[in-house]
Amino acid sequence: MNNPNILASVDLGSNSFRLQICENHNGQLKVIDSFKQMVRFAAGLDEHKNLDRESQERALLCLARFGERLKNFRPDQVRVVATNTFRVAKNIDQFIPRAEAALGFPIEVIAGREEARLIYTGVVHTLPPKGERMLVIDIGGGSTEFVIGSDLQPTNTESLPLGCVTYSIRFFSGNKITQKDFQAAISAAQNEIQRISKSLKHTGWDFAVGTSGSAKAIRDVIAAEYGEDEEITYKGMQQIAERIVAAGNTKKAKFAGLKPDRIEVFAGGLAVMMAAFEELKIQKMIVTEAALRDGVFYDLIGRQLNEDMRNQTTEQFQKRYHVSPNQAARVAEAAQMFMESICHAYNTPVQELAYWQQYVRWAGLLHEIGIDIAHTGYHKHSSYILENADMPGFSRKEQHILSLLVLGHRGDLRKMTDLVGDNQIMWFAILSLRLAALFCRARLPLELPPFTQLRLQEDGKGFLLRISQSWLDEHPLVTGALDYESEQWRKINMPFAVQPQ
Repeated sequence: MNNPNILASVDLGSNSFRLQICENHNGQLKVIDSFKQMVRFAAGLDEHKNLDRESQERALLCLARFGERLKNFRPDQVRVVATNTFRVAKNIDQFIPRAEAALGFPIEVIAGREEARLIYTGVVHTLPPKGERMLVIDIGGGSTEFVIGSDLQPTNTESLPLGCVTYSIRFFSGNKITQKDFQAAISAAQNEIQRISKSLKHTGWDFAVGTSGSAKAIRDVIAAEYGEDEEITYKGMQQIAERIVAAGNTKKAKFAGLKPDRIEVFAGGLAVMMAAFEELKIQKMIVTEAALRDGVFYDLIGRQLNEDMRNQTTEQFQKRYHVSPNQAARVAEAAQMFMESICHAYNTPVQELAYWQQYVRWAGLLHEIGIDIAHTGYHKHSSYILENADMPGFSRKEQHILSLLVLGHRGDLRKMTDLVGDNQIMWFAILSLRLAALFCRARLPLELPPFTQLRLQEDGKGFLLRISQSWLDEHPLVTGALDYESEQWRKINMPFAVQPQ
């Protein structure tokens, strides 16, 4: 796809998979094409949270169709995000490579709060709050996101394990839905929401907004059946619930305005929304068409305009953990220089180099965040934070990459062998960051000789650093550290040698 303004987002939800293709007109999105398939991915989770074969095959078939439509797109034009079921499934690591092969693009499994941020990003670009605070609630197939904000960045982002698919299976899988079933579902959801209600109420909001399938389905049924002005009210939902109980199930209730593909999961979404209204004392809710996929688009546009949320998060983390920005920048720059040197020697494709250069830079900028906890073993603290913290803009996979790079940037390398395996370019990145930290240890401006080069050894099983002998003579501390570095790489059978020039 030669037109850089054509972008595609793929939203792999717990209920449906969606592909949307848009054209970017100076920040305004024009939908060109869209596909949606009710995969019911969350329904494939067994009691041990493993995905069954049938759900995997449904997903792969859908992804292959999406992949056919995206065949001529470049990687920078497509972003694929996966949500709750991908987060909780125990065997997802075995499924993702097959899914990526079918689709043709990498899949980002995003954390719940990152999902909430992206949903809000989509809403705030299509429904500007005009200075008022809005509460956004998005009921998905396996999770529900709650967000409060009044401008481009939200103040509260929360994600709870409540979904229209999971709650429909848990409480309404029998042949008959009773009043007791409905109350049990509402009570269970309300108990979950109580975990965050105090914080949300403390922040407060001026109006509430519902997004995605469950909210739209509830609004449509209320409007069609009771003639209200396309708003969700508790009274309207209560009337719907009573009718479902009286009929015995959603299908027999025969609601006007309810699409056939929503019937199986409608009751679960309704119970979660009623619980949210009860616990948060919501009076009414408007519904917007904006959703996660729209947030993905605007985030993708931001990345193209060098307004990447990941860079903002990196800066925020540096401030939060009192990182020296000058030292971090020196290490990041040196790490990128070493990474570029070895990748060019290895003839790494330009796109792959660019992909890894950004991770080496972020790792360099964040490698010392753990010092704010303790200097001893600070790289382990840094690694833990990067693996587990909420980092807006970063996917779980991206956080894992940063965590590994930072963990490996100092100390005994034997701890990394099982974690990295035979991922050669990851080893390139680890070595680049280790050398950068080593050369910048004095925490002063660094000027390496212009002919400093990092290369693979001729047998491809180790590394060679070419550097000026006179420079080494002037920096005995670095020279001693390079001897230690050689010993570390020897221990894992990847020899590292210094070749003075």
